Amino acid sequence: MPTAAPSAASRIAVVTGASGGIGAATARRLAAAGYRVVLTARRKDRIEALAEEINAAGHSAAAYQLDVTDRAAVDEFALAFKTIGVLVNNAGGALGADPVATGDPADWRSMYETNVIGTLNLTQALLPKLDASGDGTIVVVSSTAGHGTYEGGAGYVAAKHGSHVLAETLRLEIVGRPVRVIEIAPGMVKTDEFALTRFGGDKEKAEKVYQGVAEPLTADDVADTITWAVTRPSHVNIDLLVVRPRAQASNTKVHREL
Repeated sequence: MPTAAPSAASRIAVVTGASGGIGAATARRLAAAGYRVVLTARRKDRIEALAEEINAAGHSAAAYQLDVTDRAAVDEFALAFKTIGVLVNNAGGALGADPVATGDPADWRSMYETNVIGTLNLTQALLPKLDASGDGTIVVVSSTAGHGTYEGGAGYVAAKHGSHVLAETLRLEIVGRPVRVIEIAPGMVKTDEFALTRFGGDKEKAEKVYQGVAEPLTADDVADTITWAVTRPSHVNIDLLVVRPRAQASNTKVHREL
């Protein structure tokens, strides 16, 4: 089925966490699908380079440095728009893999602030603009961690359960308004930074996450899924789409060729 081209009123797509991984890949995909993408992240140099790349390819992109946990900065950012068509709440991430008994509360707090409060901040600030477009879409990039627990992951699992519940509740609360709420929950995705950040830059620990897995998902696999969901006809809402590599049956059941 061909994708639906965005209407003039809904052609702006804001992507958070666009400095790398799933966010950057999603920005490229949405730009290619005809959206004017607005890239946000804390790392200004990266999003500016990505915006240049997208514009050089004949598409449209702009970069805006933003910390999604800074509500005042988010509110100021929102003033730049009368309407937008798509908000992709992708900013997030995991820190640490300690058990509950020894987990660092600072890591838990940071994960909650980014994955949940950051999503809340952007959603609240931009919901009126999505409404005004007459055809808005909110995407929450959660995780299979938001749908099942695993040892050593409680802090991240708690945060992603929070983002899942945010999306689920928002959909109930705004039904009847011209805004869809889509949740994309990826499983094992191998990017340059996710596991490395989680383990504080420890490359050996990061590589063990994917050891023996022939084909984990790539950032582009998830971006393709997000773009497909966003470009369905306006009356079609993909409430929840869980996407895993074939080698991963659950958060704790993974086939490894060792």
